[in-house]
Amino acid sequence: MASQSPVPKKVLVFGATGLIGKFILQALVDKKSFEKIGIFTSQETAERKKETLDRVRDEGVEVVVGDVNKEADVAKAYGGFDTVVSALGRNVILTQISLLDIAEASPTIHTFYPSEYGTDIEYAPSSATEKPHQLKLQVRKHIRENIKELNVTYLVTGPYSDLYLGKLPGKAGEVGSFDPKEKKAVLLGSGDDRVSFTTMKDVGKLLVAALKTEAKESPRALIVNSFTTTPHEILKEFEKQTDAKWDVSYTTLTILRKSEKEALDGGDPLATMYTLRRIWTEGGTLYESRDNGKIGEPKTETLEEQVKNAVEKEVAGFQSGIL
Repeated sequence: MASQSPVPKKVLVFGATGLIGKFILQALVDKKSFEKIGIFTSQETAERKKETLDRVRDEGVEVVVGDVNKEADVAKAYGGFDTVVSALGRNVILTQISLLDIAEASPTIHTFYPSEYGTDIEYAPSSATEKPHQLKLQVRKHIRENIKELNVTYLVTGPYSDLYLGKLPGKAGEVGSFDPKEKKAVLLGSGDDRVSFTTMKDVGKLLVAALKTEAKESPRALIVNSFTTTPHEILKEFEKQTDAKWDVSYTTLTILRKSEKEALDGGDPLATMYTLRRIWTEGGTLYESRDNGKIGEPKTETLEEQVKNAVEKEVAGFQSGIL
């Protein structure tokens, strides 16, 4: 790795208009302590999300339009920045290999954050065979074998509570679901299995805190989260905030594993969701310790706040006719 860990000052984000990228970008903008913030986007996205990009430009963000698969476009973009933050989605994760190689050769880029937000893909020996981990594992392997000059950080956040504490329609509800309108819940496992969650807003906040903290090794993995809880504790908070007793059913680990296998064998798009939630329920987010303290212990959202958001979102959607 590089002999020192320079402080990131000019940050370029890939995938900034995606699910988690927009939260990361907003946290960077809100911090107001970076000399320059930019996003790299395609011509198609620039046209399709024109209003979104106009809004981020108004916040002082530089929008770089180019082809992520063209080395010349990426290298040119890198020239104005010193740090790359990737929020690319699971389907294009391997694109990061070329982004890393171009960054390694860049005279300006010294820091790179790959798209790692989620379950630790090297948590245990069994992690090496989990299907959803395979592309991210290829990226980590490439970094270990080929990236020598960049300071690389994996920000491991565990699952997003915003997505878990909500209603899932139809068969998807088998993998855990909370419906504030109908006062119904499907709990995973025994209901007492602990899971560490991170809110999507906190992913951005924790990443910014990490950027502001010296990296003493590379690659480094930072295990961070917002809170640790159980399905029963989540249910209790929902019942408290809705002032009602909910109708509850369970998807045991045995059923979850059976559904996962059927989904994998049948090419069901829900297969990844089954696998990830089976990993959580088995304890795959219960790390020996978390690293929030290493990055200044930024204040994170609570379970109570997340449930409040979920209830308000569901009620507002129902009243406006969205649901």
